[in-house]
Amino acid sequence: MAPVFGSLSRRQLLQLGAAAGLLAACRPADGPELLQVEGELPAAWLKQLPGPWRSRALANPAAVQQAGFAAGRPGPGLVALSDGWASGLGRERLQSFGAPRLWARLAPFSAGVSGLFGPAGTAELAFPWAYSPWVIALRSRPDLVARRQQGWSLLLDPTLRGRLVLPSAPRISLEIVKGDFGQLERLRAQALAYDDRDGLSLLLSGKAEVAVLPLQRLIPLLRRDQRLAVIWPDSGAPLSWQLLLRPAAPKDLQPAPPPLEWLGAILEPPLLEALLAKGWVPPLPQAVLAPVARRFPASMAALLLPGDALLGRCWSLPPLSLPEQLAQQNLWDAAAPRP
Repeated sequence: MAPVFGSLSRRQLLQLGAAAGLLAACRPADGPELLQVEGELPAAWLKQLPGPWRSRALANPAAVQQAGFAAGRPGPGLVALSDGWASGLGRERLQSFGAPRLWARLAPFSAGVSGLFGPAGTAELAFPWAYSPWVIALRSRPDLVARRQQGWSLLLDPTLRGRLVLPSAPRISLEIVKGDFGQLERLRAQALAYDDRDGLSLLLSGKAEVAVLPLQRLIPLLRRDQRLAVIWPDSGAPLSWQLLLRPAAPKDLQPAPPPLEWLGAILEPPLLEALLAKGWVPPLPQAVLAPVARRFPASMAALLLPGDALLGRCWSLPPLSLPEQLAQQNLWDAAAPRP
């Protein structure tokens, strides 16, 4: 028998090959996809993602949000985002996990973010797999650590002028001072930089002495760097959350069921201990966390297991309305240091 392509020219063969490649690129890959920011999901947990699920990492949250919720095309099965990025999504772009037994294992303070701050009884639209308070990180300042009972007001100490790193998001600073304009002016006058991404580097290099950072980034360093100390103010702190979301599927597609066993794996040993060591704390009841958290050094265990009273004085950050955003921006701009 003559070869199937024996009568085709080289040009025709190249055209066929290009067309086949285009069709292959248009076909969805086998298995549902988990979309995440590179390095934002714990590696130990990600390695346990069951087949046929697969993960894909993008460079930043904006890219993940755009790719995960692009209009007019099928999205991934799961998207990992922080609460700040997730709160900007319309509820119609999400679907419920439909797993109330899994959510029942979580502590009550996670309920609001599970429903993305919707009305009471809202279906679980987000799996809040970890939370982190914003805390005060200090380098080689035992004098300030000794005054830890002063809490957030330590940031106004005159010796910190030009030695303090604040978060890049103005809202965190506004939350810390409870919207008090006078304190906000004084706080902004202290700032060396507004940079939670590289604030830790500024602290470790000695260019800054104090930084306001998420606790998660500090936990892995506390064992290795004796210069560092952390204060979680007794008055409470704003919380940031790490979430998994299910994008709404087009009407003509059957969505993949979420990998519930994989989601629940971080809520119990051995994976729970590995996550805590990296600073990721699932919002479990304190009594459930206690046996694992107490395996760490006492100073770390106190941060991983702060107690219900302190957690009760902490707060999550629901999305702001447009008038609220404008009011906060005006307050922030008015408090800027004068030349």
